[in-house]
Amino acid sequence: MSNIYDILVERGFIEQATHEDEIRELLDKESVTFYVGFDPTGDSLHVGHFVQVMVMMHMQKAGHKPIALVGGGTAKIGDPSGRSDIRKMLTEEQLDKNVRGLTNQLSKYLNLDRENGYAVNNKDWLDDLKYIEFIRDIGKHFSVNRMLTAECFKSRLEKGLSFLEFNYMLLQSYDFLELNKRYGCKLEMGGNDQWSNIIAGVDLVRREEQKQVYGLTFKLLTTSEGKKMGKTESGAVWVDPDKTSPFELYQYLRNIDDADVENTLAMLTFLPMEEVRRLGNLEGSEINKAKEILAFEFTKIVHGEEEAMNAQKAAKALFSGGNDMTNIPSTEMEKAKFEDGIGLLALMTELGLTASNGEARRLVKQGGVSVNDEKITDFKKEITLEDFVDNKLLIKKGKKKYHQVIVK
Repeated sequence: MSNIYDILVERGFIEQATHEDEIRELLDKESVTFYVGFDPTGDSLHVGHFVQVMVMMHMQKAGHKPIALVGGGTAKIGDPSGRSDIRKMLTEEQLDKNVRGLTNQLSKYLNLDRENGYAVNNKDWLDDLKYIEFIRDIGKHFSVNRMLTAECFKSRLEKGLSFLEFNYMLLQSYDFLELNKRYGCKLEMGGNDQWSNIIAGVDLVRREEQKQVYGLTFKLLTTSEGKKMGKTESGAVWVDPDKTSPFELYQYLRNIDDADVENTLAMLTFLPMEEVRRLGNLEGSEINKAKEILAFEFTKIVHGEEEAMNAQKAAKALFSGGNDMTNIPSTEMEKAKFEDGIGLLALMTELGLTASNGEARRLVKQGGVSVNDEKITDFKKEITLEDFVDNKLLIKKGKKKYHQVIVK
């Protein structure tokens, strides 16, 4: 299977396409310039963004040219897609800092040397737009009735959609038109929440330039329960190592649910799909090997092989009782206490990890408790001698608090 479109479908990326057969044929016969937009609401990418980055890397490996557009212009308005409230407005200085941060990160993963790919900021053409001319020349192509049926505006209409936000679709469509004129861009790609904006851009280029261009959307990275991945109780899982360390990133992937392993391996690594399917089908404790491979491969993509190896070593040392365990609080307990089992909630409270069983229960429900590196979802779990490895048990509370139980 050599067609990049088929590869993206097989790996579970693609959700919608404006012209599926034509896009597949186009990607097969020529080097296509395509773009993906990134909203600079922060100065770092997070794990959720990495679906777009992985698609761009797959596309560039197949000989296509990415345009990484960071929206320093459109962010002054804020994308209403998927939101029920208006976005917080950032200052020009904040936006410029965020644009630099995202562009620097994207340049690590993509070749944006202006020959094989481009990094652009739509502030360069949006800041100088003349409003009357823009509304006359571009606004005439947009039906207000049709815009109001767009998914990206529906949730905002309930609380009140500002005229400021209503302009967003026009500006994102204008980006596609501008990139088509400047770079010959023929394809816009984005998350599935961008579908209305993407088809509006395809339509605008056709009306203004009489050219056929295309759009497609990716599935968001979600758990088997439909929740967005890349969030923890303490916030987003960032690409910036100062915000989320390589070890924390590794541990986040290492602790995902069994049901999410195959999908995440397909979307966040370059492992062949035969290997992805093999690892995803492992059962019982074997699935932990698949999670370790996932965590290592993704950390390697984000931070490089050395940092991935360091993260893996630290995780193994933490679990096996290596040198890194010296600073972790430990409690020695009698084996007899665990022969009939002791409730996890009671154990956590006895060890001083929580003030009460109620607090421990809430933590488990929020996904904030792991035992021997396995996230616990059942607050009724009983800890028995079978849970111990070499007479040791490691309980993790939240992101950074560990406690080791040693039986004698």
